[in-house]
Amino acid sequence: MTTLPISISHIGFLTPGNYADDDPASGLEATLKLFQAGEALGYDSGWVRQRHLEHGISSAPVFLAAASQRTKRIQLGSAVIQLGYESPFRLAEDLSMADALSGGRLNVGVSAGPPLHAELVAPLVFDGDWQTFDFSYARVERLLTNLEGNYIGDNETYVISPGNRQRARLQPYAKGLRDRIWYGGGSLRSSEWAGRTGLNLMVGSLTSGDVSDDFFEAQAKQLAGYRAALPPGRRSRVAAGRVIVPTDSADRSTKEKYRQYAVSRHERTLSPQGPRRTLFSRDLVGSSDDILERLFTDSVLSQVGELRLELPYEFALEEYVQIISDFAEKIAPALGWKFLPQELDIPYQHTPKAFA
Repeated sequence: MTTLPISISHIGFLTPGNYADDDPASGLEATLKLFQAGEALGYDSGWVRQRHLEHGISSAPVFLAAASQRTKRIQLGSAVIQLGYESPFRLAEDLSMADALSGGRLNVGVSAGPPLHAELVAPLVFDGDWQTFDFSYARVERLLTNLEGNYIGDNETYVISPGNRQRARLQPYAKGLRDRIWYGGGSLRSSEWAGRTGLNLMVGSLTSGDVSDDFFEAQAKQLAGYRAALPPGRRSRVAAGRVIVPTDSADRSTKEKYRQYAVSRHERTLSPQGPRRTLFSRDLVGSSDDILERLFTDSVLSQVGELRLELPYEFALEEYVQIISDFAEKIAPALGWKFLPQELDIPYQHTPKAFA
């Protein structure tokens, strides 16, 4: 295998935010503790998946607002908010409020297209025939416009409230949030659109086989198309996500659990899946040395500076903390990342048990 140069300066983790059907509070509390653990380990960002009709984070802005009150430094992200069910104005208000509470640490991943579970949920969301609604990139563009802080109406348009008179615009205005919007690129077309629109780009452990049956070749072409489409002078961020599960400090039974997890998902990596020809990258489960050997052959990671650790579904808090601890201590430094404890306002906790 060819070893490629990798220089990662930013590491993050993405968690599904699991909870039990009869006790969501405990699961959400565990996810908040995971963000605290990630901050103490020096992670640059923590992300949540937004999921509907599942035991997970159904409202990323609400959860990230809560996480902002448990942390001080770590960037807080959503990956991704599917805009099909969202009002671009109301979502912009929620995101702006969460960003203000976080002190400007919010990063927002979004995607367009028809929403998931539409046959079940769309009649509960929309008036009329939801199939006639516009679920195109235009919804993303409306969200971006709302976040820019432009005044609504003419120079004489004011909002009057008790004790206040002000020009009309979305409140609170979150300065800089527009530049922290990411698009979840899963095809060449979407990556090129994200580039033309000047968004940051996130790619993950699955992608479309629209230009190749090889996962890494398809994703590399998406990165090339994105960068070629960027407006002149636009500096953007690009992050790649991979499922990485180091086993170094796990006990024997936990290692076997991780191994079985990877085995159960291996077949889907062998060929394109479904009518959209979805491609999946292989889960990297094993010792840090084994994982590093695989990462140094990843042709996409050699082209990005940010790496997002995609955590498996339905694991326990102590397992997640073990995974992010091993990754931060044993893998990330070998990829070029440096832990900077002087940036933290909280004491560094080496032992994951501190957050159990």
